[in-house]
Amino acid sequence: MAAWLDGIFAAKKKKSLPEQTTAPTPIPTPPPYVKLPTPQVRTVFMGTPHLAAALLETLITEKYNIVGVITQPDKPAGRKKELKASAVKELALKHSLPLEQPRKMDAEAIGKIRDWKPDLIVVAAYGKILSEEVLKIPGLGALNVHASLLPRWRGASPIQNSLLAGDQETGVTLMVMDKGMDTGDIITQKTIPIAPDDTQETLSTKITEAGQSLLVETLPLWVKRKIPATPQSEEGITLCQLIEREDGHILFTEDAESIYNRYRALYPWPGIFAFWKKGDGVQRMKFTKISYQKQSPQIPKKLGEVFELGEHIGIQTSTGVIFLEEIQPEGKTAMSISDFVRGNQDFIGSLLQ
Repeated sequence: MAAWLDGIFAAKKKKSLPEQTTAPTPIPTPPPYVKLPTPQVRTVFMGTPHLAAALLETLITEKYNIVGVITQPDKPAGRKKELKASAVKELALKHSLPLEQPRKMDAEAIGKIRDWKPDLIVVAAYGKILSEEVLKIPGLGALNVHASLLPRWRGASPIQNSLLAGDQETGVTLMVMDKGMDTGDIITQKTIPIAPDDTQETLSTKITEAGQSLLVETLPLWVKRKIPATPQSEEGITLCQLIEREDGHILFTEDAESIYNRYRALYPWPGIFAFWKKGDGVQRMKFTKISYQKQSPQIPKKLGEVFELGEHIGIQTSTGVIFLEEIQPEGKTAMSISDFVRGNQDFIGSLLQ
């Protein structure tokens, strides 16, 4: 790393991700879908982000008997660090559903769940591990909607990890929760192809829609015990890398395709970025829209060098070139790369770190 970056932070070594494999154990699929009556079971829903709220909305629309909702406590957000409610909380309040936001799943929180007398618990991206004591409360079990084809990508951030790894498909799994992290028996799965231009944002939408249909189709069968659960395969197990803000820092020692996959995985949050030395200062440059080519130019450039290639502005990587289409300088709004270069001619020929 260039000396002028010393003291800012040490670039994190990117964790290697496993290649995509196919689990050999067949997972049962429901019979051809026939709309069944909504089972009138007492249901507790646990979740936090927008994906979870969309699933809760589906259960409400299907007239499930939601006797309680549990979500994470309000958290500071934005520059002013004002407390913000989760998407699930906002939806629960809109429909006047009983709501709890425990900071930890202690005896008091568990007691509240017992008071609701649930037959079934449905969990989606809640954000906390549930104890066996909680899992044993509902007679029909605690079911988790997980955003991957288990056993691939157990843990948090499966959508980002599938994109980071360059997977060509992912999916949604409905599973029976146990004391492990996403290790429970699988009820059913739905596969989703990943398009070359899918990002975390677009793939999340696809997975949410698949999860909604999976719940509508499968829960009535599960309640009537007409669909089994199958243990997960011991092959093809992969664990998610925890996503942090600094994972967006690009290392130009990576190839162009890997950097593009990082962009896809981390858009819109936390986004990818590099540092540009301008005068005596250093600017953090966020790349809000990029493309790439696998081939390097005929005349090799230095790693991280910004150069013009036809009508494009490219950056040299270890193999191939990433093309900047939209950029966001630190403290400013995003703009097209052509507008940025027009006012910053010295950006061409610079070395980004």
